[in-house]
Amino acid sequence: MNFIHKSIMVSECMDVLEPERGGVFVDCTAGGGGHSFEIAKRLPKDSKLISLDRDDDAIKACSARLREFSDISTVIKTPFSEIGQALDSIGIKEIDGVMWDLGVSSYQLDEADRGFSYMADAPLDMRMDRSSQTTAADIVNTYDEADLKRIFFEYGEEKFATRIASSILKARGEAPIKSTAELARIISEAIPAPARRRENQHPAKRTFQAIRIEVNRELDEIRPSLEEAISRLKRGGVAAVITFHSLEDRIVKQTFASMAKGCVCPPEFPVCVCGKTPDVEIISKKPYIPSDEEIAANPRARSAKLRAVRKL
Repeated sequence: MNFIHKSIMVSECMDVLEPERGGVFVDCTAGGGGHSFEIAKRLPKDSKLISLDRDDDAIKACSARLREFSDISTVIKTPFSEIGQALDSIGIKEIDGVMWDLGVSSYQLDEADRGFSYMADAPLDMRMDRSSQTTAADIVNTYDEADLKRIFFEYGEEKFATRIASSILKARGEAPIKSTAELARIISEAIPAPARRRENQHPAKRTFQAIRIEVNRELDEIRPSLEEAISRLKRGGVAAVITFHSLEDRIVKQTFASMAKGCVCPPEFPVCVCGKTPDVEIISKKPYIPSDEEIAANPRARSAKLRAVRKL
């Protein structure tokens, strides 16, 4: 299967990033190369694009997509939390723009054998980087009940986390849980029938999201990556982030707010003694959201939010 992923909010991203300015731009979540391609085709001569991803399939797809821009583009396999090391490896100290398109790609969801989807039967995997050690099967079959409950509640915002964790322990006590279909059935049966009937989505969606986040340590990577990338931005440079659920968005919003805050002295102090000044300005107080037309053409865009800051 080809790495097909419909890039979200392309025009909005390009409007805030303004790659036409030129310089060094980084796509921290290259995927199939959609956003990278749009940046590359807008870059003037003597500019550079660095595209990062930890998925081998994405690296191949992005490299192929950027073939016509091979003179200005570099594709590197790495988690986006290691953007600093990636830039150092190619001798780049400062950048002019950087973006992230967080979460799982359409390809990863649709490629059944990756084990991300509750809609197909496949081995429980969910690794974005298939060279990493921990799989979804490891989590489902080895985490204790308290840890399962915690990740389902915190990462999936699942109100039936306790029931689902208990059902998983009961099922794996008889035999290891090995497939996505088996896990989806256990989750669905753990949720009371009236609640299932009220759902407008698959009842396993939130729990699968939680397990995927735990497998890939997705939330742990966001803030360090933002802080490192923004520390490398030149004055006037832009950082833009697309999120797809409240957990990601909260981290991005709070990180940007912290960086945009100046003095942190107690309010009773008559004058500032901390000397702290803002590192960035928030480009739009409210996040950009997809147009109705984009949502109609690509329903997966529905929950997307784009936030951006400019380096001071």
